[in-house]
Amino acid sequence: MAVSVRMDPLLERELEAAARLQGMTKSQFIIDAVERALGRKNPYELLLKVREEMAGYAVSSKAPASEPARVGESTRQRVRRVLQARHDETCAPEPAAPASAARKRAGTKRAGKAR
Repeated sequence: MAVSVRMDPLLERELEAAARLQGMTKSQFIIDAVERALGRKNPYELLLKVREEMAGYAVSSKAPASEPARVGESTRQRVRRVLQARHDETCAPEPAAPASAARKRAGTKRAGKAR
């Protein structure tokens, strides 16, 4: 069912801005507001439902939150330290290959005797 609503132009501009910020149309925004006003949509109940559904998910032990900040360490320093540690774990340097193996990979020949 279509409903027509008259409102002050300033209020309509605020409505447009708020709807745009939430990524919805003006109609969707108004419907959401009416549902909340009538008690059909309760944000607290939604929060409880999401928490209940998320309770079964395990949190990674490698999450940055598991790395406590050091005294006097800024967030930027902490993030760099954690990322560097992860990089070091996953990208351990390869042992140095003999020179002949390195040349084979590069496709070069050793200068010297002509065949």
